[in-house]
Amino acid sequence: TSAVREKQCLITNKEHRAVHVMKNASVLKDDDDRIIGAVEMFTDQSELVHKQMEVDSLRKSCHLEEGFQGIIGRSNAIRRVFDLVESVAPTAAPVMILGQSGTGKELVARAIHDVSPRREQPFIKVNCAALNDNLLESELFGHEKGAFTGAERIRIGRFEAAHGGTIFLDEIGDIPLSTQVKLLRVLEEREIERVGNHQPIQVDVRIVTATNKNLDELIREGSFREDLYFRISVFPLSIPGLKERREDIPILVEGFLQQNVLK
Repeated sequence: TSAVREKQCLITNKEHRAVHVMKNASVLKDDDDRIIGAVEMFTDQSELVHKQMEVDSLRKSCHLEEGFQGIIGRSNAIRRVFDLVESVAPTAAPVMILGQSGTGKELVARAIHDVSPRREQPFIKVNCAALNDNLLESELFGHEKGAFTGAERIRIGRFEAAHGGTIFLDEIGDIPLSTQVKLLRVLEEREIERVGNHQPIQVDVRIVTATNKNLDELIREGSFREDLYFRISVFPLSIPGLKERREDIPILVEGFLQQNVLK
């Protein structure tokens, strides 16, 4: 026999109804390689096709296909964000994502990573507002055994874990000044030092930050370094709130229902 060939077909049964089938065909040959016949097998795939049509219909009714990298929306405001993400993702430029809480800043950061050349490398998130000063420095840069009370073993930091990929620093406006100095060094020299060790470690990391605070005001107050601000805001990206994209509200509601109720 020759190789089996598969093909999806639409045939009509004796009741004159269309049936979706998968046809497997194989040619039969004798010892002299002469064709002596053929064998065909038909597998009814109607149920599978109908289920797929139901899924496609549900997607269309929920408008879930209208989005980008998991971000749902079709308004002009959110489409501008999609275009900016596609523009900046292939570069190595630091991105600062601005927007109110709940506007999807983490989703945008993830989209930048997933569209970038670093997509196969780690994406590491740090919530800077959730850690106190000492813990934040250890989380970012790691620590050596015995560097402080409770440091019972060596621990690599988030920057080392993100080597080759992207680190997302959420709530960047909450980083203390002492840590800001060290973060600036990472951007300038591409190296970090673990807490308790002055040996520099080279890191190749793209930095994406996010904040819902007014950093210009923090700079005037002296609680945020202006030189760090210019380093991390090479490409500022503002995420519109719902009042700027009201036409997306029905799509978002349907999307949440699909994810949390209909599944």
